[in-house]
Amino acid sequence: MLKLMTPWAEVKEKIKETNVELTDADLDYTPGSEDELLKHLAKKMNRTPEEIKVWIESVSANKGKAS
Repeated sequence: MLKLMTPWAEVKEKIKETNVELTDADLDYTPGSEDELLKHLAKKMNRTPEEIKVWIESVSANKGKAS
């Protein structure tokens, strides 16, 4: 389960600022369907689902941009 410190809409916009290859469809997230989101992004970004989870949570906790 994702532990978000800010609303998903804000996290999604931060991610899109620095990852222009990701679309709204790529970042479509419904609470309870974290696994699908993490697996999709992991495949698209050539990372593991756990790396994506940690990354999304760090973006959520960081008031700046996604890096």
